Amino acid sequence: MPTISMFLGIIIRMYNSGEHNPPHFHASYQGFNAVFDMEGELTDGEMPKKQMKFIAAWAELHKDELLANWELAIAEQPLYKIAPLR
Repeated sequence: MPTISMFLGIIIRMYNSGEHNPPHFHASYQGFNAVFDMEGELTDGEMPKKQMKFIAAWAELHKDELLANWELAIAEQPLYKIAPLR
């Protein structure tokens, strides 16, 4: 699963092998693993609240890029890196 961004110890990944709907991305942080929708809302797994806020803020800033990567993932194409939260 390709890494598309890293910030504040959080790793953001998205599969690019013909992904399945609904659109989502995966995040990991110090042993926590979770799935988030494109709005940055937790849909599966666990993540500390502070990191969930960072992930939600990042997703809001980069929603268009996330959706573009999703289209690439469905087409099994290489994904673009997305800028970290600063």
